[in-house]
Amino acid sequence: MSKRKAASDEPCPVARSVDLVGDRWTLLIVRDAFDGLRRFSQFQRSLGVARNILSDRLRRLVETGILSTQAASNGDAHQEYVLTARGRDLFPVVVALRQWGERCLFGEGEPHSELVEKSTGRPLQRMEPRAESGQALAPDEAQVRKLA
Repeated sequence: MSKRKAASDEPCPVARSVDLVGDRWTLLIVRDAFDGLRRFSQFQRSLGVARNILSDRLRRLVETGILSTQAASNGDAHQEYVLTARGRDLFPVVVALRQWGERCLFGEGEPHSELVEKSTGRPLQRMEPRAESGQALAPDEAQVRKLA
């Protein structure tokens, strides 16, 4: 069995990112953190994940600087998990996955949750890569510049 290459050795940003946050539970924890969940028990209730798996994913998210821990806001003995700036930078990733799921994984008229702008109640504009000019870019209009 071949040994997997360490993510820190990968020259590809996608490979490094997927190694860190590509796990189902990790992304759902981040999603729930954006929804305001902060405590272990809240994450477990929302996700229905085994305690050992949740503990492992939360520990890794803290170790990698996506979440931080702080004393509970109500002063009790519990700790809370809070998105760091690095974690908040994942917001466009979560939105892009959500929008792709809405377009590709639900039938016409099939109900699903919706992400809306708080101030207007309106759905977010579709995210898409744009050229420096502001024009939307199709996949065949971009390329990866590989290392030599």
